[in-house]
Amino acid sequence: MQRRTCTPRADWRARVEALGFGFHTIAGAPYWDESACYEFSAGEIDVLEDASADLHGLCLDAVDHAIRAGRLGQLGIPEACHALVAASWERGDPSLYGRFDLAWDGSGAPKLLEYNADTPTALLEAAVVQWHWLQETAPEADQFNSLHERLVERWRAIAQPGELVHTACCTASAEDLGTTTYLRDTAAQAGVDTVALDITALGWDARAGVFVDLELQPVHRLFKLYPWEWLCQEAFADHLLRDGLALIEPPWKMVLSSKAILPLLWELNQGHPNLLRAAHAPWGDTHVEKPLWSREGSNVRVVERGRVRASHDGPYRGATIFQEWHPLPEFDGNHPVLGSWIVGDAACGLGIREDRDPITGNGSRFVPHRFG
Repeated sequence: MQRRTCTPRADWRARVEALGFGFHTIAGAPYWDESACYEFSAGEIDVLEDASADLHGLCLDAVDHAIRAGRLGQLGIPEACHALVAASWERGDPSLYGRFDLAWDGSGAPKLLEYNADTPTALLEAAVVQWHWLQETAPEADQFNSLHERLVERWRAIAQPGELVHTACCTASAEDLGTTTYLRDTAAQAGVDTVALDITALGWDARAGVFVDLELQPVHRLFKLYPWEWLCQEAFADHLLRDGLALIEPPWKMVLSSKAILPLLWELNQGHPNLLRAAHAPWGDTHVEKPLWSREGSNVRVVERGRVRASHDGPYRGATIFQEWHPLPEFDGNHPVLGSWIVGDAACGLGIREDRDPITGNGSRFVPHRFG
């Protein structure tokens, strides 16, 4: 694994915008950064793929354990949602995708930092934008990236051709809208019809007893790029517990989207080479502290020998977990996090975010990769 300096394409902005990637710049600085790339060997890609497959299996086992052992409350899941989560798991409600965030420098075993199981973004750039970059800059190389094909295939498994799926997100977020629009495209290629709406346009028709959109069209299946813990606090949340609305990601993904899954994974698989020690209370004076429900590095604190070494502010409060501090590798002052994608049950892609800060945040750059 090496970080290589690259020459950006002169018209890279126009090229990525042509792919529907309009959020390539954040606060005036490139979010998409092709001035560098990460280069792997084929064997290193095999290691990442195998580790991701193993972690996926461990996570599914942990979901089953948490439900059958009655431990959903320990994961911060509201009691009112326990039956919803359990029923979803027992039915085998299908999942579309997720992303493991891993720390690795090409040696030893990749380590799981967290699992973005419910609302993962950085998908369009991983599936499409970096693939086009590769074809235009290094067509002789390869890339760990079958994301697009896997997503189309997964939609065919989840929905019937011609079935209507509503897709919802906070449309004011360019990233959320871009991700959801891309997923609509993969659904269309699978023969699945979609209707887009802002999450605030999802309503409840009390007379008909169904969820509806602004046209009062019934919503029977909903992809929502909107966190389950927020959805459960909406005014219509009680109807989710009784209505037959099919959601993607399904309710059982609440188990994996809570950071409390990290201590549970460690408890069930202590010493596993791809896991870091984690617990609900600190066991020493060096660790990483994470809220159960947080995103993009918000409210994360790195504590070393009792002193805060790095921290990010944010809106997330409440219970936290403590994880072994495993410093990110450093390449030319940059700290990469490897985002390993799961579609259905397959590990099928890699996206890399890097930052000079040891905590990966919302503005951390996306850097493409290649191997071969």
